[in-house]
Amino acid sequence: MKVINVYEQYFEGFAVAYGVERHGVRVALVATSEEGTVRYEVTVNFFPHTGDNLFGISYDAIETKELYYAKGRRSKKREEGYMEILRTVADELAEKMDGTIDWDKPLIEARRG
Repeated sequence: MKVINVYEQYFEGFAVAYGVERHGVRVALVATSEEGTVRYEVTVNFFPHTGDNLFGISYDAIETKELYYAKGRRSKKREEGYMEILRTVADELAEKMDGTIDWDKPLIEARRG
């Protein structure tokens, strides 16, 4: 199985999960390919963030939405289409956790894979 972070970026945000305030959020578009199939998912992960370089990534405040799963392989054209709807989908996932993403306050530059 090959997992590729098509897009990944960290932002300021806010959510409370399991009694812990989360002030950072990781947003990712992930492609997974295996045995002639490809899957695209958007993942939103809130984590405790206490300073410029202090990240405590947690895996208990995460939501994922599958955008596509079928036979085939990665498609740059399809990925660009998913990038156009990424913020809308990520906001929906954050809302499920009663959280918000501050898109105007990135913690790091976007990474594309």
